[in-house]
Amino acid sequence: MPFANIKITSTPKASTEQKAELIARVTDAIADVLDKDPESTFVVIEEVQTEAWGVGGETASVRRARAAQDAES
Repeated sequence: MPFANIKITSTPKASTEQKAELIARVTDAIADVLDKDPESTFVVIEEVQTEAWGVGGETASVRRARAAQDAES
C-alpha cells in the first residue's frame, strides 16, 4: 500500500479544494506510474509553519519578508 507524505508551508493557507485536488492528482500519479490501486493509496498533507521551514540557512518567514521588501523597492 503506497503512502505519500506531502509537506507544504501553512502560509499562505492552502484551501480545502486545493488539498483535495493535490490528493487526487498524487493518487492518480501513483496509480499510473506504479500501477497501484487508488483505494489502497494513502496521501497525507502536512502543513508546516514557516518559522519551522528553512532553506539556505534561513527560515521561510525571513525569506518571504525579504522578498516582500524587495518587491516594494
